[in-house]
Amino acid sequence: MPHPNDPTLRSFVAVDRASDFPIQNLPYGVFSTAASPTPRVGVAIGDYVLDLWELEQDCRIVVGEFGVFSAPTLNPFMTLGPKVWSQTRARISELLRQDHPELRDNEKLRARTLVPMAQTKLHLPIAVAGYTDFYSSKEHATNVGVMFRGKDNALQPNWLHMPIGYNGRASTVVVSGTKIRRPRGQLKPPSAEVPSFGPCKRLDFELEMGVVVGQPSAMGEMLSEQQAEEMIFGFVLLNDWSARDIQQWEYVPLGPFQAKAFATSISPWVVTREALEPFRVNGPMQDPAPLPYLKQAQPNNFDLQLDVGLRAAHMNEGQRICRTNFKYMYWSSVQQLVHHAACGCAMNVGDLLGSGTISGPEKDQRGSLLEISWNGTEPLDLAGGIKRTFLEDGDSLVMRGWCQGDGYRVGFGEVEGTIVAAE
Repeated sequence: MPHPNDPTLRSFVAVDRASDFPIQNLPYGVFSTAASPTPRVGVAIGDYVLDLWELEQDCRIVVGEFGVFSAPTLNPFMTLGPKVWSQTRARISELLRQDHPELRDNEKLRARTLVPMAQTKLHLPIAVAGYTDFYSSKEHATNVGVMFRGKDNALQPNWLHMPIGYNGRASTVVVSGTKIRRPRGQLKPPSAEVPSFGPCKRLDFELEMGVVVGQPSAMGEMLSEQQAEEMIFGFVLLNDWSARDIQQWEYVPLGPFQAKAFATSISPWVVTREALEPFRVNGPMQDPAPLPYLKQAQPNNFDLQLDVGLRAAHMNEGQRICRTNFKYMYWSSVQQLVHHAACGCAMNVGDLLGSGTISGPEKDQRGSLLEISWNGTEPLDLAGGIKRTFLEDGDSLVMRGWCQGDGYRVGFGEVEGTIVAAE
């Protein structure tokens, strides 16, 4: 049987060459329809969703524990482990191949299992057990450090020695398309003597990737590089919305709190680690060399292009404001997971790890408005004479990401959020 990543594979389902969802991808999500409103697990293929619960009931897919695809999240399936993940993806690939008649020639089964994506509602794909956000782009950390501490003290002494992170809120992780209400909090601009309470005035986005942890680790145990990699089920696009003025007042001495806790948006499709294998690359040279527990024996970064579009409240179309690449990350996702567990922290199925803002070396590769507008001193010019330093009510932000193969792309769809006024 051909490997599901074989670039020559084609599906009997028509897939445009520019689609994010060719047969080489097969990302998992949770969907429902008006006719069948109960959320269940599906896989994206072109402009369709393949209903895995229908295939499971028909015994076309057997994973060893009946009913996992009728669940409203991917967690029960992820619990079954990497061997089952790989076997299931291979079986789905076989069913969708253009040279395999089992589904292709069964008109009734096709009608039940292939649902036009335009007729579906996509849901949060995982039950988020815990959420941790990292700070792992050297370019981003340097930009922020220069703004607030000066060029000679841009990176804190610990930054080059370990992935820096903080524990966020799983309760406010939402799926793409969810409206984002402007947060409220304590504000104290430099000119004020005492703080006040009110709506955030410097609302920002952060372009990130999210790691979906699909296997648990035991409390008190460390992880090897290989163990950490095998625990990763897949990746999502992630926007870690940030209230910069709330953060400025609260973050000393313990870091972000309410400035980040109000919302984190993720894409509805989880692209599996296996689908990204052909796009592995080495990350930046790490100097000084990391401590032994963080050393990597293989490339753990991915050549994954990222794009951010902003449609201001009075614009008809969005405008690209950033294009960068996940390969620039100084600390890899595997290193983040290894470090997270190094103290003995137990990891759970459904944990979500944010990569941290992804910025590149060029000005048009900055992954936040804080950087793009250089803390508000260099307003962003948009179509129609509109300017932005930070996000205003009615603004909509869209992030997209994909790995480009030979004649196909493995993509994530998009994560979108529109800002609405604070109550």
